[in-house]
Amino acid sequence: MKAYLALISAAVIGLTACSQEPAAPAAEATPAAEAPASEAPAAEAAPADAAEAPAAGNCAATVESNDNMQFNTKDIQVSKACKEFTITLKHTGTQPKASMGHNLVIAKAEDMDGVFKDGVGAADTDYVKPDDARVIAHTKLIGGGEESSLTLDPAKLADGDYKFACTFPGHGALMNGKVTLVD
Repeated sequence: MKAYLALISAAVIGLTACSQEPAAPAAEATPAAEAPASEAPAAEAAPADAAEAPAAGNCAATVESNDNMQFNTKDIQVSKACKEFTITLKHTGTQPKASMGHNLVIAKAEDMDGVFKDGVGAADTDYVKPDDARVIAHTKLIGGGEESSLTLDPAKLADGDYKFACTFPGHGALMNGKVTLVD
């Protein structure tokens, strides 16, 4: 009987961790004046457009992800003036990568479906098919409290529309956006 209860408890915990509905970001859901002290600094420190407006000569951006399967931006702007552009992915949640891992993968918009499909079977390589020529750059898969970076050549983004997404199974529908090349 104890084994049966332990099995049911484990199943409930697993389903709870995997079936959380995406919530609105704290800054949108709760006015800053009413937000608990632990939430207010995070909302101020990471505005929703943190990766959207690189200053002239700024060749880096930071994208945050969380336990609600969300990125804090839908547009990463890459400056043409940069020889290399670095994107740092930070997981601000607490869940481990086995249950709520995130990565950031950049590919042409028309290639992203194929990148997702091939990535599903590539759990050992962070849900990115090894040596996939469609992938411009990607981070490793990270869990809560971790971060990973990628570096890319902006010249590789000159000939089309590009997207970024998390390829952890089931996350890409919510966790995606566009990569825009700017002056």
